[in-house]
Amino acid sequence: MTELQTLVAEELGLPVDARVTAMAEAIAKEHAEASRAVLFYGSCLRQRQLEGLMLDFYLIVSDYPAAYAKSWLATANRLIPPNVFYFEHAGLVSKYAVLSEADFHRLCGPETANVSVWARFAQPSRLVWASSETSRERAIGAVARAAPTLLAAAGVKPGEPGLDLWRRAFALTYSAELRAERAGRASSVVDLEPERYERFTGPALSIAKTTRPSASWARRRIEGKALSVLRLAKASLTFAGGADYIIWKINRHAGTDIRLKPWQQRHPLLAGISLLPRLLKSGAIR
Repeated sequence: MTELQTLVAEELGLPVDARVTAMAEAIAKEHAEASRAVLFYGSCLRQRQLEGLMLDFYLIVSDYPAAYAKSWLATANRLIPPNVFYFEHAGLVSKYAVLSEADFHRLCGPETANVSVWARFAQPSRLVWASSETSRERAIGAVARAAPTLLAAAGVKPGEPGLDLWRRAFALTYSAELRAERAGRASSVVDLEPERYERFTGPALSIAKTTRPSASWARRRIEGKALSVLRLAKASLTFAGGADYIIWKINRHAGTDIRLKPWQQRHPLLAGISLLPRLLKSGAIR
């Protein structure tokens, strides 16, 4: 392993609440023989709080046809990855995104212009379930691509302190998606675990300096926001209570008090289309 892969393996292997592991195992069973790994990430991991929040997972599968009984789900996952599903287990709620091993590796790397996956896995995560040691090693290898991709895309400025580089890099990624977080959220992600980012800076930078970004930030912003809309539209077909969840997340992160009308709850795709101009104008999402 490289120095960075060793750091990633150590971090992915850190212990989590037993309820998180149980949830991951239950998610893996939903897709039977196709399941290869389950990763836990996001605000519940950062805040070390489970009750009253929605846990975030990525399920890595062998391939999409093997993961689904319905062929349209496999096609949707292949064309606009990932598919996102709502899941409950033992009194906790979660959402999980599904990616194939090949797509996870690709979407964590510099060949991918869209920031969605590599920006998330440049942050801390945990590998809470794996079907085999081979699957575990593949997950580690994919995650280890994320941090160098992020830093290479941000561009290294001579003399810039490491933590400032991370803050600037995450701020750029937040600008390339439809996000509900308040200004300064990118900095708070780093400031929550500064020692972690200090440890990762040198090993990640050594790879980033030899990595060529695949797109400009202007292109990433245009494509990223368009993809965000497409993924939200797709999620309205796969995600139970999707509209309520999206509004809950916007209200929580942006400090708003948006309430859905009954027709919007029944028709989440139309709700998203009708609310988008208002949300953009108010600054609730950017």
